[in-house]
Amino acid sequence: MADHSQEETVISPTPEVAPLIGSLSAQNLALLSLAVTVLLFVVLSFTRRKSKFRGNALLLVGPPDSGKTAIMSNLAFNQTLPSHTSLQTNSTQVVLSPTQTLRVIDVPGHPRIRDQFREHLADAKAIAFVVDSSTISRNAPVVAEHLHHVLHAITSLPPTQPTPALLILAHKIDVLRSGASSNSATEVAISRVRTILERELEKRRTSQLGGVGMESLGGEGEGSEIGGLECSGAAGGAFKFSEWEGEVDFAATWVKVGETKDYEKSLGEDGLEGLKEWLDQLPK
Repeated sequence: MADHSQEETVISPTPEVAPLIGSLSAQNLALLSLAVTVLLFVVLSFTRRKSKFRGNALLLVGPPDSGKTAIMSNLAFNQTLPSHTSLQTNSTQVVLSPTQTLRVIDVPGHPRIRDQFREHLADAKAIAFVVDSSTISRNAPVVAEHLHHVLHAITSLPPTQPTPALLILAHKIDVLRSGASSNSATEVAISRVRTILERELEKRRTSQLGGVGMESLGGEGEGSEIGGLECSGAAGGAFKFSEWEGEVDFAATWVKVGETKDYEKSLGEDGLEGLKEWLDQLPK
């Protein structure tokens, strides 16, 4: 019987792939390190430049019937146009000066749609929270809840996104008829709005710290356990806008509706002067 030799197939082992870094020379490693450093520098520079960029929109937010639409029409057309409670966002371009143009966005205050302002935060240079100073005593909890949502949205912005300036606007000071001069009416309106809102926001903060939820008027599924009320003051101290973690300013305004009334003459010619001066002081 013939001796058949068995043929063996020899499979060569797969050569190991040497690590990329191990195959680089010292000179190539130095060049690679330099390239990575330059790339990181470019990325950081772009991020910082992006964080300094501010939008060019003024968001008018606040409860229904606070006067937001009247403010926008006066800024744009220098007159109060007929309006009604809006259920959709309106916007227009406003020329404040030869060198300053803003896109003004009027966001409805209805609880179901008021959070639409979040969609415009990336383009916002400033936010004006408009309050009817003549009725805030009656509507304080509702107004404070709305403002709480705005404060939470601002403090929740990522570090790379610029924080829009915030103004609380005590509007309709002409209805107060509190004094014979514009200064006294302005001071009374701002003091009233500030005091009432601080009191109501402190109630909301205390309730949350105690684990008690506050009733929300927002959309379905909208929780009341939200932040944005942190202050830098002593522990246990009441909420104060001056100690809030962000920055907030106050101004008082009014707009003429129909014929100028006698008591309105003492308030000055331009009822939106306080708002315009604040806008003019913002970083260009």
